[in-house]
Parts: sequence; C-alpha cells; structure tokens
Amino acid sequence: MAKTGPQRYPSASTTEWYQSRWGGDSMETNVIVWHTTEGTSLPTYSNGSEAPNFTAVPDFKNKKLVWYQHFDFDTSSRALVNKAGGVQTNTLNVCQIEIVGTCDPTTHKKWGSTPHLYTPELPDWAIRDLAAFAKWAHDNHGVPLSCDVNFKAYPGSYGSNGVRMSFDKWNSYKGHCGHQHVPENDHGDPGLFPITAILNAAKGTTPKPSTSTKENDMALSKTDLADIAYAVNAYKGKTDVTGKAPEKRDVYAHIRDMEVKVDKVLELVANLAKRLG
Repeated sequence: MAKTGPQRYPSASTTEWYQSRWGGDSMETNVIVWHTTEGTSLPTYSNGSEAPNFTAVPDFKNKKLVWYQHFDFDTSSRALVNKAGGVQTNTLNVCQIEIVGTCDPTTHKKWGSTPHLYTPELPDWAIRDLAAFAKWAHDNHGVPLSCDVNFKAYPGSYGSNGVRMSFDKWNSYKGHCGHQHVPENDHGDPGLFPITAILNAAKGTTPKPSTSTKENDMALSKTDLADIAYAVNAYKGKTDVTGKAPEKRDVYAHIRDMEVKVDKVLELVANLAKRLG
C-alpha cells in the first residue's frame, strides 16, 4: 500500500507546491537522496519541472533551516535524470531533498563572506535540522537511519566517481545517499556530506564533549607529532616535516586526495584519544 504515513513535514511551507502541476507516482519511500542547489536562494526549478520533494533554505539570522515542500513525501519528484532503459530513478521509492548551498570548494571560495552553506563545513544548527528531518522520515515512514555508501568531495564526486551505484545496488538500496550515488546521473552533489553526524544526531547518539577537568600528562611522541604534521601540511600543499615538498599534482587530483588526508588526520586523532583515554 502506497502513501501510508503523514505526507507533510511539520512546519514546511507549501507556497511552492508543484504536485498539482506535475503529478508524480505514489510510492512507499525507503530512500532519501540529498542534493545541493549550488545557489544561495530558493530555486524556481524551471516552474517545478526539476523540483525535489523538499528544499531546505538556511536562515542564518535565526540559525535554522526553513523547509519548503513541493510534493508529498511519498510522491515521486523530478530532480534526477531518468534515462530510457536501465533503472528508474525519481520513481524508485525515493524522497529528494535539496539543500540551498554548495558542495564546490571553488564556489565556496568565490562566495567568500556571503552567508551560505558549504556541505563539508555545515554548522551544528544545520546538522541538527537535517537530522530532525531524517528522524521524522524514520519514525513516520520507516526510512532506515543508515548509509551504505561513501560520500566523496566535489569535484571528484562528479561523473564516474567510483561511488555511483550499480543498477542492482540502486534497485535494492534503502537508507540515505546523495545525488552522486544515483545511476544514470553524473552530478556530484552534495559532495563531502556529513551524513554520519546527521544520522548520529537523528539517532540521539551524537557524542557529547567531555566535562572532565582531569589533566593527562602523557606527552605526544615525536612520531605522533611528525605524522600529524605531515598529514596536515601535505593536505595544505606545504612541505613535510623533513622540508621536502610533496609531489606536485593537478588540482583535481589534489582535491580527490583530500578525503584520504582528512581521514588520516582523524584516524591519528582517534588513536591518540584511545591512548590518552
């Protein structure tokens, strides 16, 4: 049976409602597909012909997301390419959310001080509100609070990116993913998206900062410091701790490597935290 749960997200505006114009297929949603608009305001989506189910617009003054709903939760929307043959995309039990902002580091730099959301660096309040939506979708529609794919940084996430799903995986997938994972599509949004933080917050398992005042006098070793310095400096394109410059690479390869270097830093920090425990 299709459309068995509540179809309107609480407090979402329906002033930009497109379902009456573009219809859509009824379904039982079990996948959330995340997008970025690559803009700073609510798009018109070509009068709704390319619209998702929802758009989340940042309100920087009040530190919250303002939600606009364009289709019922369990009605197919129109933000994905669906080529002839192959698989279904928009109509395969997916609810689509566009986040007003960018995943592109070049665009992020160009916009500079203009208030905008950049997905690799989402503020806590944006993660909080995205998590609230994920929790609502889980509690009311059973969409799993899970993600079985890796999000890649843009522009490495564009095109044939190594994380785009096969037809078989897409047909059986449940949970959360991004536009960069959908077959028959080439877009790379939402880039390096903090899906783990969002889903952890939705589950209520976000780690809390330590309130302990106990000092730990265990010093970091020279090897620890050298490893961290090398990972950070190599990421920034600077020399390593020996004074040797990292091998020059083209800008796209450098950006694709960014995830690996960030993961290395996080792994080192996690290992040190266990040792200092």
